[in-house]
Amino acid sequence: METLKYIFLFFLFLYVPVLTVAQTKTVQGIVLDKGTNQRVGKAFIKNDDTKENTFNNARGEFEIGVSLGDLIITSKEEYVADTIKYTGQQVLMVYLDRTSIYIPEVRVVARQSPEEVFRRRQEEYNKAYKLAAPRDVFSQGATGAGVSIDMLYGLFSKERKNAKRFTRFVQREYEEDVIDSKFTRDLVSNVTGLTGDQLGIFMSNYRPSYYFVSVASPYELTTYIKSKYEIFKLNPNLRFLPKLPEIDLEVNN
Repeated sequence: METLKYIFLFFLFLYVPVLTVAQTKTVQGIVLDKGTNQRVGKAFIKNDDTKENTFNNARGEFEIGVSLGDLIITSKEEYVADTIKYTGQQVLMVYLDRTSIYIPEVRVVARQSPEEVFRRRQEEYNKAYKLAAPRDVFSQGATGAGVSIDMLYGLFSKERKNAKRFTRFVQREYEEDVIDSKFTRDLVSNVTGLTGDQLGIFMSNYRPSYYFVSVASPYELTTYIKSKYEIFKLNPNLRFLPKLPEIDLEVNN
């Protein structure tokens, strides 16, 4: 009898992991506009417990892994984020309320946007921008058209060269601010689940270009992060060499 008891306990413990794994399943869902009942595509769906995330398709449909009690968060621009609890539903029906006024994420924080900082710099250093602006070396006088000595002097003057160098610096600073305002630590961490040093390495290695972030939608930026994360997982400790800084060389004859 004692032997049968131990055999029973052995098989019980053997199947406990199987039962635990079986509690996790993939469930389908659909995202709808609460006011119109129309399907909403390109919404971001995240399991807040497992950190698994995905986007739904253009028809509003998605699949995500869940266990009983998991919280599923759905968010999309121009809509209020919605959280539902998985209690065994066959299909997750998500209804999103549209916001009356959409405020971009970058405007929420108490700081100026890159565009505002750039405009302020242009106003503060108006003289430098005037000096750096292209000029016409030809002038029209009483005796006809000719070469302007003043314009030629200004074209090759040290002050003008310094002004051009400074405006290029301000432009590069503006472009870096634009990247920082969209390629944020919070966004990357939410999409990848990375934190600490690993998050810093990923953001340094896969920092996008100014051109890309200036034209990419939030959906495209998130897709970019997810694709780069798949590469990052192959060698998470790899560090790319930093880009060499641009150096303006001035040759004096």
